[in-house]
Amino acid sequence: MNMKTGMPLTRQWPEVSFWRLIFLILAATGTVAAVLRFTRGLGATTNLSDQFPWGLWIGFDVLCGVGLAAGGFTIAAAVYIFNLKRFAPIIRPTVLTAFLGYLFVIFALLFDLGQPHRLWHPLVMWNPRSVMFEVAWCVMLYTTVLALEFSPVIFERLNLDWPRRILEVISVPLVIVGVVLSMLHQSSLGSLYLIVPEKLHPLWYSPLLPVFFFVSSIAAGLAMVIVESYLAQRAFAYHLEMDLLEDLGRTMVVLLAVFGILRLQDLARRGALAGLRRLDYEGAMFLVEFGLGVLLPVLLLAMPRVRARQSGLVIGAFLTVLGFVINRLNVSITGMERASGATYFPSWVEVAISLALVAAGFAVFGLAIHYLPIFREAVPSAPDTEAPAWLVARSTASGAGGASLSPDTGQPPAPE
Repeated sequence: MNMKTGMPLTRQWPEVSFWRLIFLILAATGTVAAVLRFTRGLGATTNLSDQFPWGLWIGFDVLCGVGLAAGGFTIAAAVYIFNLKRFAPIIRPTVLTAFLGYLFVIFALLFDLGQPHRLWHPLVMWNPRSVMFEVAWCVMLYTTVLALEFSPVIFERLNLDWPRRILEVISVPLVIVGVVLSMLHQSSLGSLYLIVPEKLHPLWYSPLLPVFFFVSSIAAGLAMVIVESYLAQRAFAYHLEMDLLEDLGRTMVVLLAVFGILRLQDLARRGALAGLRRLDYEGAMFLVEFGLGVLLPVLLLAMPRVRARQSGLVIGAFLTVLGFVINRLNVSITGMERASGATYFPSWVEVAISLALVAAGFAVFGLAIHYLPIFREAVPSAPDTEAPAWLVARSTASGAGGASLSPDTGQPPAPE
């Protein structure tokens, strides 16, 4: 009973939107699947086997998760190393996406490993001749670098100025370390499959696999920046930086064209293109991957009129991401099935856990945007209060070409 009005109190339940309902369903299903996986084991809950030990959790969660996070080191290198300050407004959401992507990979490995409690073993049990050892160390170190690159946002939110200043001092060396680590493990993920030339289908096996993995990851990472910016605009009314994203689309055209030409030349040199005449299962999957992920995005984004429109740019980026995912699944699953003698299709437990991890990533991204200064333009100032200094500086810098922006935060240098 409300003592002031005398009316009975009614409980106000939070509004459940469509996407919140989807998240709750995925989270609940993923929780049940996780309990089953850890209580019954891999054999009883997945369709993995000794013949086919790597499935969805490696092909999608690891290979795609790492590759789609490549936008982090690419944009960071553009801002800090190549001094392209105009990309500073999108560096925070890009680094956040990369950080969440690598956390996604680490959590996914906990489900894929037969004994996840031994995840720490590469720290003390060294095998420098193993590609997997190098990948494990690079992923761990780069995740640490991403945490340090993103931490100034946390410090800014908590009004902790001195640790933010320390990280600003070491920002350039930190980014250089991150770029080196990313180049190593993005290419090394392709090197994992160099040891199985007799098992991986000729349409995907190549001595140039490390190069293909590295170039395609940069293109997919830039595409993911465009997709995430569009989703943030739809969900949080964030102003889409079309001039910056259009430049990313132009860069994607070059990268995808180089990637496509290299792949076709490599297939022709090894005589693998002849296999497309039969158009079997592997050939059809290759055409889907190459058509959706290379040809269509290049044709769309190469046209200035299409690239300048939000819909055209987003569709081209989405096709690039989709083609990238299909490529990684083709390498890890489609290309390995024939030689293994096993037909693999993920179980509902594998699918549920993967979708739950993706949903958790989107949820954390949304919470970060809501509570942290990620997209600064979306932060309004109250009508009766003075606008924040960084917002005024941002507007002034935009009119002057943005020359006074700090490369890591998009803010002017703090006064001494």
